[in-house]
Amino acid sequence: MKQITSGDNPQFKALLKLAQSSRERRLAGYSLLDGVHLLQAYQMQLGAPEQLVLSHSGIDNPEIQALMRNASSVPQTLLSDNLFKHLSSVATPTGVIAVIKTPRREAAPEILETCVMLEDIQDPGNLGSILRSCAAAAVRQVFLSKPSVNAWSPRVLRAAMGAHFSLEIYERTDLEALAKRFPGRVLAARQDAPRAVFECDLSGRVALVFGNEGAGVSPALTRCAHGTISIPMSAATESLNVAAAAAICLFERVRQISKSAALT
Repeated sequence: MKQITSGDNPQFKALLKLAQSSRERRLAGYSLLDGVHLLQAYQMQLGAPEQLVLSHSGIDNPEIQALMRNASSVPQTLLSDNLFKHLSSVATPTGVIAVIKTPRREAAPEILETCVMLEDIQDPGNLGSILRSCAAAAVRQVFLSKPSVNAWSPRVLRAAMGAHFSLEIYERTDLEALAKRFPGRVLAARQDAPRAVFECDLSGRVALVFGNEGAGVSPALTRCAHGTISIPMSAATESLNVAAAAAICLFERVRQISKSAALT
C-alpha cells in the first residue's frame, strides 16, 4: 500500500482537485465516494472502484477493512489523517474515499420508462433527496436539464445515500424535446395547477416533471406536458420544498399501483 504524507505529492494534488472542483471531476471522468456507506452501496451494485484512499485512523475500522478486502485488486493509498481531512467532504471523516469512473449517460435512451424530469434544480441536498425517493419508488430513469446541479457532486452523493447506483441518471438533457417524444403522459408539478395529484391517475407510463426551487417548472416545459398537478396545502403555506413535493407525487403513484394490484 502506497503511503503519502506530503501535500506536495502529485497523486495527492490530483485527488485534491477532484475533491474540490466539479469541472475537474467532469473533465477527468471521475467522482469521489466519501464514507463507508456509499462505498458499500457501490460495491453491492457496481463492483470494485478504481482506487481506495484511506486514512491512518480509518484502516483500523472493521467495516473499512472489509471494504479493503473486497477491493483488494485495486490500488490502495494511505494518507495521514491531516491530508485525508482535506479530501473529505464531511466534518468527521470515516476514513475511506473511493475513486470511481463516473457512470455518465449523456444521451437519453430510445426506450423511455416511467421517469422523473428535473428542470434547473440547484440545491445538492434537494437533488440527492429526490434521487433517493426515485430509487425507493422504483423509478429508475431520471433526467436533468443542463443548468441543474452536478448529479455526481459530493454533496448530492451524500444526500442520495447510494441511490445513484440503482438509477439511470441523464444529465444535460433537453427536457422539452424529451417530453415531446415521451410515449406516456407527462405531468408537470405546479403550485397553480387546478387538479391535485391525488385526483390524477399516475399508473401506467408517466413522466413527473419538477422545476427549479424558486421558479418552478418553466412555461415552455409546461406547454410540453399533457397536464399539471398540484399538492393541496394550508393557505398559510406559500410553497413546498421540491424534494418533498417529488416524494409525495412518487409515493402517491406507489400507493395507486399497490391499491390496484390488491384489487386484482
